[in-house]
Amino acid sequence: MKYCTKCVIPETAETHEFNEKNVCSVCNQIENKHKIDWNERGKNLDELIAKYKNKYDYDCIIPFSGGKDSTFAVWYLVKKKNLRPLVLRFDHNFLRKNVLTNSERTISKLGVDFINFKPNFSIVKKMMVESLVRRGDFCWHCHVGISAYPMNSAIERKIPLLFYGEPSAEYSSFYKYEDIEELNVEKFNKAVNLGINAEDMLEMLNERYPKDKILKKDIEPYIFPSQRDINKNKIKAVYLGNYIPWDVKKQVKIIKEELGWQGDTVEGIPPEYDYEKIECMMQGVRDYIKFLKRGFGRTAHLTSIDIRNNRLSREKAEELCKTYDGKKPKALELFLKITNMDEEEFYNIVENHVVSPNKFPSKEDLNRNSSNIKPKDLDFWINKFS
Repeated sequence: MKYCTKCVIPETAETHEFNEKNVCSVCNQIENKHKIDWNERGKNLDELIAKYKNKYDYDCIIPFSGGKDSTFAVWYLVKKKNLRPLVLRFDHNFLRKNVLTNSERTISKLGVDFINFKPNFSIVKKMMVESLVRRGDFCWHCHVGISAYPMNSAIERKIPLLFYGEPSAEYSSFYKYEDIEELNVEKFNKAVNLGINAEDMLEMLNERYPKDKILKKDIEPYIFPSQRDINKNKIKAVYLGNYIPWDVKKQVKIIKEELGWQGDTVEGIPPEYDYEKIECMMQGVRDYIKFLKRGFGRTAHLTSIDIRNNRLSREKAEELCKTYDGKKPKALELFLKITNMDEEEFYNIVENHVVSPNKFPSKEDLNRNSSNIKPKDLDFWINKFS
């Protein structure tokens, strides 16, 4: 399998392309990031804000998980740009205790209005199974919910400006740093919904669970607005990282100092990256599936970011990947409980989605490579579903 000669991402990564020197497209994008006129982008941000500030019930909507990126976005827009946002969270049902504490502290310290929406878990469980079988990714409900819910809220509440956090150019090649990304129907279909819209999901669920009679109202939180409705309501959903240089480590330092934001242990991630993906109890399982399918995990992603920012050598990154990526997470037990699967069924499903030239591990390797990292709240979650 071919790997980028600069970072440690292989050719199986979605959207990545390799040039004649075998450098991946994201590494090339990050080099171009430093050529952006960020002073001009900052002026563009101020001009954008001026069009909306003090003209609606809230200046903007900020979709918020409580993780590092959305927490920084709220802090920056409130403290640096003096905006009055409505902060919205699509709660995917697996928010960990630490992130809930972080969220309460953030909302309280910044003095913002906050709405948390938690969808029907019985529907969520069915969607997890369906999207794993169909796409090898059980997180369809989360991908789609965090995009559709804020957009629909913007239309319903007549708050046309939305700020998401990091730009996708930081880690994929759907868009380049030269582009100013907006969340619209094109991006939603290209980079968010795994090729399945909510109406498709409804039909699939009723085919798999015919006795449950799932109705359209059950999947309304996942219905992304039409481009016509987006245009009619003049909705503009942008990414803060297109207007200011995005530097995760610097931003984590800020939110820890300013808001008392705390990191956490996440399976498959070295402890020095205690800020990454701390929101979801299922993160270790999701990253494990990615490794089984594509041959690299979350540690490869994180160390590659550090390589691109000249904070880590490629040799050290390879060492960390060998230590942390691809280990069976202890949270797999929780996932199997929730979805009523056994391990053999789980592995058979995932193997159907392996991306060539990656090879699915042998049974011996699957059993041998188990994580020795146990999230401190795992027992709480397992007991919750026992």
